[in-house]
Amino acid sequence: MSNRTTVTEFMLRGFSDPPVLRRLSVGVFLSSCLFALLGNTAIVVAVTRDSRLHVPLYFFPRSLSFLDACYASVTVPEALAGSLGGSRVISFWGYVAPLFLSVTLCASESFLLTSTAYDRCVATLQPRLRGVTMSSKLCAKLVSAAGLSGAPCAAFHTANTFSLPFCGPNVVDHFFCDSSPIPRLACGDAHTREVLGFAVGGCIVLASWALAVVSYVLFISAIARVPSARGRRKAFSTCSSHLATVTLFYVTGSLTYLKPVAQYSPTQGRLLSALPPA
Repeated sequence: MSNRTTVTEFMLRGFSDPPVLRRLSVGVFLSSCLFALLGNTAIVVAVTRDSRLHVPLYFFPRSLSFLDACYASVTVPEALAGSLGGSRVISFWGYVAPLFLSVTLCASESFLLTSTAYDRCVATLQPRLRGVTMSSKLCAKLVSAAGLSGAPCAAFHTANTFSLPFCGPNVVDHFFCDSSPIPRLACGDAHTREVLGFAVGGCIVLASWALAVVSYVLFISAIARVPSARGRRKAFSTCSSHLATVTLFYVTGSLTYLKPVAQYSPTQGRLLSALPPA
């Protein structure tokens, strides 16, 4: 270890090396993220200002939109700062901090998506008792629990990733502070940390995903018992957007993070990360 130089900074490579492709990538990424940010902000403002929308049906989407807006606020500025001018040098702790925040928001959103699926299930199976079962107090507790649970998950993930020894190279093949490219820069064996990360992260993701799936299985089985086709379409329309969000969130997350380090593709990582928040 005495002959090794500890890495004190990282260099974000950005979107693409050719200037023309870089500008095009930045334009597409910025446009999609701005639309997502404006849309999520509009939802938060509309639901907050209108007292008639202070019900569970809109309470959870508002919270999800708030998390997505926060996630965009963390990732977009650093992505644009480096990509507009090419590669960007960032300190070691300057990389750790935004990574911790982004993982916290993603983990919190995973838990919140499960709570939203449960709310949809209750609304379908017990519509008359929904106001009692999903009270405002319980909704606030579920949202708070989702937000607070994200930080410990992020702390473990960040500590597990950066406990590896880094002694060069320090060029991160990405456009923002993400965890996927980091193990490839470690100068030690990352296999043990990788297995530990998969075990803990996989259990958390699978548990949240399984609870959401159970909620939707019950939801769909209840819809199937609705006698009229119009009633089934109306019932399904209340959760179709959330079902699409859950699918997009877990599919892109699994393709990006639940794969061995040796199979990581910088191009695929950029493309999946460029998708706007779910």
